[in-house]
Amino acid sequence: MIGPAPGTRIFLACGVTDMRRGMDGLAALVQTTFGEDPFSGAVYLFRGRRGHLVKCLWHDGQGLCLFQKRLERSRFQWPMTNTGRIALSVAQTSMLLEGLDWRNPQRVWRPSAT
Repeated sequence: MIGPAPGTRIFLACGVTDMRRGMDGLAALVQTTFGEDPFSGAVYLFRGRRGHLVKCLWHDGQGLCLFQKRLERSRFQWPMTNTGRIALSVAQTSMLLEGLDWRNPQRVWRPSAT
């Protein structure tokens, strides 16, 4: 499986991003809006206006990678903040990419043996 190394920082771009942008446009957005280096190895997540498409920008040490995922039946849960970005853990990112509400995960009720 292709994936970032353990300890990789993951940032979520709050708000809406123009999904017509490719990897160069998103890398420029990371530099100008966030003041970050898109080639640092961190993962940057962007969401479109309708909420069903996410793009991930990541430099793996050899080149810039652009991944996208589209949900067919639901929308990605996305925050709005004043800073324009937030940092996520790997677990939160995994839930987000599965279409789950990563901000308030709930335990599934399981019957007890009694």
